Amino acid sequence: MSKFKTVTWPKVILFGDSITQFSFQPNGWGAEIANKLARKCDVVNRGLSGYNSRWAKLLLPRLINITNAADNNIAAVTVFFGANDCALEDKNPQQHVPLKEYSENLRDISRLLASAGVPADRVIFITPPPIDEPAWEKECILKACPLNRHNSAAGQYAHACVQVASQCGAVALDLWTLMQKDGQDYTVYLSDGLHLSQKGNQFVAEHLWGLLESRVADLPFILPYWGDVDVKSPESSLLCDQ
Repeated sequence: MSKFKTVTWPKVILFGDSITQFSFQPNGWGAEIANKLARKCDVVNRGLSGYNSRWAKLLLPRLINITNAADNNIAAVTVFFGANDCALEDKNPQQHVPLKEYSENLRDISRLLASAGVPADRVIFITPPPIDEPAWEKECILKACPLNRHNSAAGQYAHACVQVASQCGAVALDLWTLMQKDGQDYTVYLSDGLHLSQKGNQFVAEHLWGLLESRVADLPFILPYWGDVDVKSPESSLLCDQ
């Protein structure tokens, strides 16, 4: 057996739906966060396209060790659901989750994370972004279905997300409000009316980093900078416990 301690990276977990799953694509917001945190922690993509908060709550104990928190070493978690929950019940019952249940699901996710050793101040809830209804309707027509999301409904779920975050002692990134602030054209942040464009990914990365940076500021640089490695005795630099 090796006598040396295994080097482990802390984790930042991105938990959400397709907007999270796609965040590791080129120029994605998750990839940008991972780049900023290289050599400090692993950024783990747990985005699940099409999922809602009901399914997420059930699945979370399979993704994070709830019973042995010491094994997790989690620096922060983003929880980014609502874009599917807010689907109109009569047009998309499979993904729709009633507003009251959505709020309760987020509370349950917060409680599960706490039992996994992730206190509320390390959790960042992210609201659904606004919906560009004309653009999303075109996507729906291509799939032979009617428009199944309204921007006003997304706003209700965003408001609920912000409320739950406050009640749980977590912080919220309110994309729905920020992207529409001062009457700006929020459609530039969306690629198809629902998912993020390159500009939208940049927007999320910038605002998320503003909240995440303080939560990972104390994480050390893992393993020595190459210029600090003892050339004559690299073992003394590379095989010491850190």
